[in-house]
Amino acid sequence: MAVYTHVDPDDLAALVARYEIGSVLSCKGIAEGVENSNFLLETTGGRFILTLYEKRVRKGDLPFFVDLLDHLAASGSPVPAMIRDRSGIAVQQISGRAACIIQFLSGISLTHPTPAQCEAAGVALGAMHRALAGYDGARANSMGHRHWREVANATGDLDAVRPGLQATVDEEFGFLDAHWPTDLPAHVIHADLFPDNVLMLGDRVTGLIDFYFAASDFRAYDLVITHAAWTFSADGSTCDPALAQALMRGYAREVALTDGEIAALPTLARGASLRFLLTRAHDWVHTPADALVTRKDPSPFLARLLRYRADDAASLFSPA
Repeated sequence: MAVYTHVDPDDLAALVARYEIGSVLSCKGIAEGVENSNFLLETTGGRFILTLYEKRVRKGDLPFFVDLLDHLAASGSPVPAMIRDRSGIAVQQISGRAACIIQFLSGISLTHPTPAQCEAAGVALGAMHRALAGYDGARANSMGHRHWREVANATGDLDAVRPGLQATVDEEFGFLDAHWPTDLPAHVIHADLFPDNVLMLGDRVTGLIDFYFAASDFRAYDLVITHAAWTFSADGSTCDPALAQALMRGYAREVALTDGEIAALPTLARGASLRFLLTRAHDWVHTPADALVTRKDPSPFLARLLRYRADDAASLFSPA
């Protein structure tokens, strides 16, 4: 979450008046994240998140996200509803941006998850995948394997981000182009299930949020994104075996991976690391200086990439 676009109070009051959620009490910007402008909206009817869609989220994709969350909520997944106004409309317009008012869910995002919390996250991811296996919706993955070169080219001089980075990225492109799988089980995935997109109370998952990268791709790719996000040290150099085993054990309670998926996990994890290395490098270079936003250092995902390239990388995915 972040704030790139500010909202006029009168425009906000007019927007909220379309809903059955009372009148505005306060609206405060949220600095975390990098994709959209987000605000904690408090009204006489409760607390909500107001999101203005920026950058990589296309307005034409928003009906897909609304439908996806409706499907997951109906399946019992702990996802936030996109609130509809009195006319049944979820996607609005304010400050020149498409926008939604979204249900506020209780819980906190973790900085240092425990094994029990990693296991709960794995269970939640697996349960979400089971619900999505029967989902008819689809969306091309604009941040998928075929698009990573575009992100690298749009970033510019990668060596200006970190000396020698361009050569590492070019080498990885060559490997992934030759080894990326083509026939693994696939459906819509979250594609960004970092700890800040999971709300928890104790060891219980209370919310899965921020589905704006959700797209059709390999379910095992979603798993390795979560693995990279939840089980490594802050600098990305070390994978904690207790956290990794707990995550994989939780996921296995809901989904049994195929032999082909298990064999592909290290390659998929290299791809996931490259994807976040590149997008973070891009945002590191191109985020406006006056944006209320927390930029994220790309270096920890370079470290993850190097760890997943090691000869023993397959051992990182063992559930026991």
